[in-house]
Amino acid sequence: MDELDNQLLSALHRDARASLSELAEQLGVTRTTIRTRLQRLKQSGEIVGFTVTTRQDVAQSPVRGLMMLGIEGRGTERIMSRIAAMPQVRAVHSTNGAWDLIAEIGTQTLEELDEVLFTIRRMEGVTRSETNLLLSTRKGRV
Repeated sequence: MDELDNQLLSALHRDARASLSELAEQLGVTRTTIRTRLQRLKQSGEIVGFTVTTRQDVAQSPVRGLMMLGIEGRGTERIMSRIAAMPQVRAVHSTNGAWDLIAEIGTQTLEELDEVLFTIRRMEGVTRSETNLLLSTRKGRV
């Protein structure tokens, strides 16, 4: 990837629905160049898809947080399955470093978030946790 590819990806992060003409004008190149670059980025796997975020996606969970978890022994898979089954949990990630799992949690209220955190902390095998509230989200690069 070169600088033009990076600029193209940044433009797509800002607006994945931009037309070839708009992208070409923004980047000072031809539409053919943009089309060729997009095809190459998709074929190489650098671009794996396009998505849209709706107002409903954000409104469904006005209170969101990331909960980092330390797990005792070999219980990670079991705990991961239990957490993933909770309706308030959007995703569970295994990770390296100080934490074993990171759970993305979304609720309607702080009280509901507190209940979910309490439930997870009480699970057998969870030894420690740290939670950060997500205050705002900006999709893509500026």
